[in-house]
Amino acid sequence: MQSQQSGRVACGLARFGLIPAWSKNDKISRHTYNARSETAADKPSFRTAWRKRQFCLVLADNFYESSYQTGKVVRWRIQTQEPNPFGIAGIWDKWTDPATGELVVSFSMLTVNADEHAVMRQFHKPRDEKRSPVIIPQENYMQWLGADVPTATQMLSCAGMHALQAAPQPKTA
Repeated sequence: MQSQQSGRVACGLARFGLIPAWSKNDKISRHTYNARSETAADKPSFRTAWRKRQFCLVLADNFYESSYQTGKVVRWRIQTQEPNPFGIAGIWDKWTDPATGELVVSFSMLTVNADEHAVMRQFHKPRDEKRSPVIIPQENYMQWLGADVPTATQMLSCAGMHALQAAPQPKTA
């Protein structure tokens, strides 16, 4: 995370599924794992974090999506071709649990349309829009973290993403 006031960058743990500061409880986090980049500025759950430029990077070795090409749901693992972790564009917020007073930092990954992406267009249900988290190239990490809203908006596309590779990865019992 990068503080807009100090320019300080910090690395830390956060909860997956953004909980907006105004939320009465944490149940909303089950519905906020991903934020559509096209509507993040307008949706109540995400608009404050977007407006405040609370941009973050979600570090990952890989992520999973469902493929329906065989007629059955098959889990696939997606990763970059490099062996290193990569950064996924995200937004974050702070929420205080009214029952305990605990401060919770949470995040959502930003997604874009992937209908034309060579790898990501094969996932999700056949008639559903194809979506992809946005992978930020390492050389653009600081640009993303310190971006103003117009720059962040321009960075949210599949165009600049590293090449991805995908393979079936069924869950084992």
